[in-house]
Amino acid sequence: MRIFLLGYMASGKSTLGAALAQSLDCAFVDLDTLLEGVLGMPLRVYIEEKGELSFRKAEHEALASWLGEGPEDAVVALGGGTPVFYDHMALLNEVGCTVFLDVSIAELAQRLKSDNDRPLIKSQEDLVEFIAKHLFERRPYYSQAQVRVKGDALGVAELRAALKI
Repeated sequence: MRIFLLGYMASGKSTLGAALAQSLDCAFVDLDTLLEGVLGMPLRVYIEEKGELSFRKAEHEALASWLGEGPEDAVVALGGGTPVFYDHMALLNEVGCTVFLDVSIAELAQRLKSDNDRPLIKSQEDLVEFIAKHLFERRPYYSQAQVRVKGDALGVAELRAALKI
C-alpha cells in the first residue's frame, strides 16, 4: 500500500513518514528530497531563481514519475503545497491512502519560528498570519484526504491507529 502524508510545512510529514515506513518495513520517500535530487539544487534556490510555478511543474513531473516507477509499498511525505496543484488529491486518493496531518497553527508557528530554510517563508514577521492564510487556502485540498489525524504531538502509534494497520 502507498501512504501519502500531507499537511502544512512542519506538520511532521518527513519525520513521521520515515518512522512509519520503518515500523511497516517499507520504503520511505520525501518528495522534497527527491525533487532536490532531480533539480540538482535546494528547493529554496530553485524557487528564488525560477519561481513557484516552475517549481510546481517540476514537482508534478517528479511525483508522476515516482508514481509510475516507485515501489508499491511506501510511505511518501508530500510537499506542503503538493495537494493544491494539478488535481493531485484526486490522483493520490486513487492510487493510495492519503493522510492529513492536522497540526494547530500555534504549534506550526512554534516549529517554524527558527527555521530559515523554508522556501515560501520570507520573514518571521507575521508568521501566525502567514500560516493561517495558507491553511485557509489549502484546507479544502487537505480535507480531501481519506484519513485525518489531528494533534500537536502525533506519533507512529496515532498514525497506525488512524490507518488501522
